[in-house]
Amino acid sequence: MMQGLGEVVRDAAWWRRNRAGARGILLRSVVALALATFAFCAQAQESPYIVAYDHYLEEPGSLEVEYFSTFATQRGGNEFHAFWLEFEYGAKAWWTTEFYLDGQTTFNDSTIFTGFRFENRLRLLQQEHFINPVFYFEYEQVSGAEKVLKEVEGHDVESDFAVPNALARKEHKHELELKLLLSKNIKGWNFAENTLAAKNLSGGSGGNPWEFGYAIGTSRPLALKASVKRCSFCRENFIAGVEMYGGLGDRHSFGLHDTSHYLAPVVAWNLPSSWSLRLSPGFGLNDNSHRFVLRWGVSREFSGFGATVGRVLGGGKP
Repeated sequence: MMQGLGEVVRDAAWWRRNRAGARGILLRSVVALALATFAFCAQAQESPYIVAYDHYLEEPGSLEVEYFSTFATQRGGNEFHAFWLEFEYGAKAWWTTEFYLDGQTTFNDSTIFTGFRFENRLRLLQQEHFINPVFYFEYEQVSGAEKVLKEVEGHDVESDFAVPNALARKEHKHELELKLLLSKNIKGWNFAENTLAAKNLSGGSGGNPWEFGYAIGTSRPLALKASVKRCSFCRENFIAGVEMYGGLGDRHSFGLHDTSHYLAPVVAWNLPSSWSLRLSPGFGLNDNSHRFVLRWGVSREFSGFGATVGRVLGGGKP
């Protein structure tokens, strides 16, 4: 008993002698914890963009499963609803990999599977910089009936989507797609610019020219300060913005001639339960574009997925 009392007295004396240093240690610990919590929360926020990309990658070891739909009006043909299922995995802090399965329904026509895509994003610089570059490359094997409009490239125009499914599905594309993603945050605003170059490899060596496109976007949470209570309808859970995207021709005819372009407001709702919802009504900006495109998506993130799979495969307890 006396020994325990003596230890308490000694600890109290040490605290009085080192009060300033102890307070400094405590303050630094609290600040470090707050910064770590803020960083985690910032990474957990899903971007509202559907076409454009910012510089954030998936959390290492986490799996995100997403479903997206695209409805588009069609002059000279049947309107359609295209959709894709996406599996996004954070392989490393600097590397996110994704796999897509695509399909579409053309009204008064048919519903078909249109192909798959394999995407990778590599963040070149790990720390935040004035501009944050990310290198993107994708391989896709799809049919000519592909209508998800995940991006616009080359001379893609509205009339290309009016071909009946029975004819369009006979065309097969093996395409390589490269992008340079540039992104920056300023006072809560995100600014993103993507440059696209794609080549259809199906025509043999040199058979098809490189095609080009772009996407730009800006967005901001409705509130930057997090609420004290956990809630679903807090303003900081909503991120709103706008994106613009379109084609830039190809190697033989670079520019805006015979290209399509779109402007689309975007909004994301990030729920505390790791679910996210996105909505984006888009509007064609010229006669080559669909007049109206409506996109929506839902996603669910599974944190620690990689570690759980590793333990199961290793024979350990998940």
